[in-house]
Amino acid sequence: MAKENYSLTADFILIGFTNHPDLKILLFVVFFAVYLITMVGNLGLMVLIVKERRLHTPMYIFLGNLALMDSCSSCAITPKMLENFFSENRMISLHECMAQFYFLCSAGTTDCFLLAMMAYDRYVAICSPLQYHTMMSKQLCIQMTIGAYIAGNLHSLMHVILLLRLTFCRSHQINHFFCDILPLYRISCTDPFLNELMIYIISIPIQIFTVATVLISYLCILFTIFRMKSKEGRHKAFSTCASHFLSVSIFYICLLMYIRPFEEGDKDIPVAIFYTIVIPLLNPFIYSLRNKEVISILKKIMRNYNILKQTISSTPA
Repeated sequence: MAKENYSLTADFILIGFTNHPDLKILLFVVFFAVYLITMVGNLGLMVLIVKERRLHTPMYIFLGNLALMDSCSSCAITPKMLENFFSENRMISLHECMAQFYFLCSAGTTDCFLLAMMAYDRYVAICSPLQYHTMMSKQLCIQMTIGAYIAGNLHSLMHVILLLRLTFCRSHQINHFFCDILPLYRISCTDPFLNELMIYIISIPIQIFTVATVLISYLCILFTIFRMKSKEGRHKAFSTCASHFLSVSIFYICLLMYIRPFEEGDKDIPVAIFYTIVIPLLNPFIYSLRNKEVISILKKIMRNYNILKQTISSTPA
């Protein structure tokens, strides 16, 4: 029986999570709440870093850009996912599909480099504190951030261009809740060997380089901390790195679980939910609630707000 030919010019259907009406409503409410909290948390953290001069340091510049990338990741995935809970056809056009993957891939790659830069920043701050301002100048910090954005966009652009060479005759149904690269390979009738080869040549080395940077930085940090004689100094160094190390660990564990051989996997969707939706939600809270400086600034803002509120309420009409 002849196969019906679907090219990349056709629309795709996102299968999503479930067809059960009750679960659709519940999932919509949960993911909509997560989306709102994610955007408020990340955008709020960005505004706080921009407004407060005390936070105009390399670590917080990297953190602000990380929050921006997490916001972009959520915006690329969640609105379409929420729409599909109540859409009858769950269609996604070629341009939407490619744009969705482009922004997600770009944000994810940029995140990898930013997390590596943050690890290097902590390494310099703890292992070479006297040379910190020389080794991590604001100019170098900006150049590194721009480099991360360029690398992220070039990496995602390469994958999008390679996706455009594929045709799809097996199905136009994507067994996922967004246009991800592996489900697209699985429905391609064009051999995706070149696409997979570029993953091994470019994508995996990016992961190895950034993971190695993080691991080497933290090994050096640990050796330095263990050599410290002051208990208070060790505690301060650990608390400085704890939030970043927690965020990095969650991010890379999920990423490594998702990057597996290209056969069909029943863990794709749960792991993808975690690294595309849950991690952007957690990051602003991990960095804010475990950061004394951020908490101090937030308390100051709340005190000023309460004073202003009391002044307005006590002013006679």
